[in-house]
Amino acid sequence: MIKLSPSLLAVDFTELGKSCREVLAAGADMLHVDVMDGRFAPNFGLGIPLLSSLWRRVPAVYDVHLMIERPCAYARAFAEAGASLITFHVEAEDDPAETVRAIRAAGCRASVALKPETPAEAVFPYLNMLDMVLVMSVEPGFGGQRFMPETLKKMRAVRKEAARRGLALDIEVDGGVDEETAPLCAAAGANVLVAGSAIFEAADPRAAMCHIRAACAEAQRGEKR
Repeated sequence: MIKLSPSLLAVDFTELGKSCREVLAAGADMLHVDVMDGRFAPNFGLGIPLLSSLWRRVPAVYDVHLMIERPCAYARAFAEAGASLITFHVEAEDDPAETVRAIRAAGCRASVALKPETPAEAVFPYLNMLDMVLVMSVEPGFGGQRFMPETLKKMRAVRKEAARRGLALDIEVDGGVDEETAPLCAAAGANVLVAGSAIFEAADPRAAMCHIRAACAEAQRGEKR
């Protein structure tokens, strides 16, 4: 089943709470919160105070993506601010296994992300510890980038290894996901899709999400034939 996680990078921040309520009511499964420190990723994203305020007013599953150098130190703070799922990068400075343990100790599900140039095998040592792997299909830092089709091979590799181990692992894709690229990701084994402008900037977010899900379902049926 395809889950949709609209990215708040694409939201009109003057209407943040209203827009989040609208996409949730329209069928979004969770909300994707990008956190950047200006060093690991060349931008600054959302932070703890904003997440905490939003969580108190808009109940949801918050899918928090830490694009920061030292994620381990911030796991508990983001959990207390409302995160349900915390993703950090395997390329970050902290030890991945230690960071996963910190996330779980804080009461959240744990996920590891891979930049486009990082091979799938980099996350294999940690698969049995994880709830999800996030495959970046653009370079971290900015919304609105073009989808990188070469990352589809990585999605297939992660899904194949998870299946070999008998793991019910979510595979999330972030970057350039829309009605055209979403089915490619679904066919490659991804089941959690981060879409920003394709949902928040759509004239009808409900229809946009329905179209994405329908296209993914068709692609998955084709893959099984």
